[in-house]
Amino acid sequence: MSADYTEDSIRSLDWKEHIRLRPGMYIGKLGDGSSPDDGIYILLKEVIDNSIDEFVMGNGRTIEVVIENQSVSVRDYGRGIPLGKLKDCASRINTGAKYDSEAFKKSVGLNGVGIKAVNALSSEFRLAAYREGVTRSVTFERGNLTSEDKKDKASDARNGTHLVFVPDGDIFHNWRYRNDYVEDMLWNYAYLNSGLTLLYNGKKFRSENGLRDLLENKLSGEPIYPVVHLKDTDIEVAFTHNDSYGEEYYSFVNGQHTTQGGTHLNAFREALAKTVKEFYKKDFEAVDIRSSICAAISIKVEEPVFESQTKTKLGSTNISPQGQTIRTFIGNFLKQALDNYLHRNPEAAEALLRKIQDSERTRKELKGIQKLAKERARKAKIHNRKLRDCRVHFDTRNPRRLDSTLFITEGDSASGSITKARDVNTQAVFSLKGKPLNSFGLSKKIVYENEEFNLLQDALNIEDGLDGLRYNNVVIATDADVDGMHIRLLLITFFLQFFPELIKSGHLYILQTPLFRVRNKKVTRYCYSDEERQKAISELGPKPEITRFKGLGEISPDEFSHFIGADIRLDPVIIPKGTGIREMLTFYMGKNTPDRQTFIIENLKIEQDVVEQAV
Repeated sequence: MSADYTEDSIRSLDWKEHIRLRPGMYIGKLGDGSSPDDGIYILLKEVIDNSIDEFVMGNGRTIEVVIENQSVSVRDYGRGIPLGKLKDCASRINTGAKYDSEAFKKSVGLNGVGIKAVNALSSEFRLAAYREGVTRSVTFERGNLTSEDKKDKASDARNGTHLVFVPDGDIFHNWRYRNDYVEDMLWNYAYLNSGLTLLYNGKKFRSENGLRDLLENKLSGEPIYPVVHLKDTDIEVAFTHNDSYGEEYYSFVNGQHTTQGGTHLNAFREALAKTVKEFYKKDFEAVDIRSSICAAISIKVEEPVFESQTKTKLGSTNISPQGQTIRTFIGNFLKQALDNYLHRNPEAAEALLRKIQDSERTRKELKGIQKLAKERARKAKIHNRKLRDCRVHFDTRNPRRLDSTLFITEGDSASGSITKARDVNTQAVFSLKGKPLNSFGLSKKIVYENEEFNLLQDALNIEDGLDGLRYNNVVIATDADVDGMHIRLLLITFFLQFFPELIKSGHLYILQTPLFRVRNKKVTRYCYSDEERQKAISELGPKPEITRFKGLGEISPDEFSHFIGADIRLDPVIIPKGTGIREMLTFYMGKNTPDRQTFIIENLKIEQDVVEQAV
């Protein structure tokens, strides 16, 4: 019997209820902070975006960010929100100053939702504004108003806005901000806003040369020619080539980092290839022109249309509602600016030509073996027991598909436990035969000659770049022993060597699994460190049962479901700022050196010590 469907069945949610019920619509995936696109970073970005807009309008040259414990503070020195509108700006959807196209013609946040989402998804939220010697503030808890200044108060603070919030632990579980991701976000703001100073927990972020600084800091190795840096009204471009594989791009719209690209990036890639062909008067393949490129593009668009609330992919086709298309705008700019640059810099033009010709030779050498490898992969798919696929794959337009995950495991026992415990909708498993080949110093030919590498590449669908990536999270799941650590290093070497963009885009992780199980007759605790073990022992009373997990295969599928579900713990693989990929690979995987021996000795953690402590 069906339930009655009456007028009483229809209800309207207020603004905060809707945001809290469907947070993914506003901030993408929730996450614990291990991924750069987790919701807690979107909250921070939404707040900083408002301060950036003030700077762009010529108000305030410094933004201070402090993250301490779980509290986030953002202070700018712009004009300050009009005092009588503090509550509305923090809690009334579609309220803001950005609907005036003259005041915020090329702003990111046009819909008046961002700061309200921060409010609704924070357990504590305080907004204060300072204007001409007076101030007011409002405070909320989970979107509910708890206090409000009705009258102005005297203040000697500088003009501006100060917002403090704490992401709600009921929404974000076991979360924490990772400095690498926060600093990367702040550097991007600095690159795109020359003259702006950002302070993060006292550390200074400032750029004078815009996207040229970005590339010089992001390059994996030495550039083949100096960074080409081109600017004009509403557009800035920088690029060079190096000796890495693939294509690496950083794209921005109105100061927003569009990590998934969009129409502007597609137009840039197309226009670059076309301009280069015309300059050299040769019909090169576009893939040879763009191979090993590292590039950044920033454009300003009036009334931009993004494919999601988190604004990671541009959908607009026009530079403005009445203007030319983005494709034409970028194409015309590169046709003139890049052509002029290459004519004026013959050494760079010659280096670029040699690089294109090298890429062409390499591609032709690989062509035959690629065909054989693809055929082998196609046949292997039919009977491939190494990949246990999931039903839903990565799609940036659908927040529910952001959890799509591939676990790379060692051995049948570990993969068997994960396979039985996984969510078949979003979690896939790829089983390794054993230790993969050390690919350090090898050419990409080995990716096609080595069956395991070829099948892994095919499973991820990254042969031609990340556009077709099938899993948002690629997770290395190995034992925490010497052999497991070695396999991790070999896999990371494979990705760094041939697909560094997978790591740079924040898709590669290490799975954390518990070292101990501590339980009594009523409670079971899983502990990921000796500190957690000691705490569990003290909380569960005298003589609890303690089990030491020595490998993934020892953990039953029923228990494994706890470690790869809502409370999964992932450590992102991050390339340290200022460290070149070749430099890293040479240190860790090259010939044994005294420096590496010293590093290993100083950082070695003897597992036997941990075992003895557990007894």
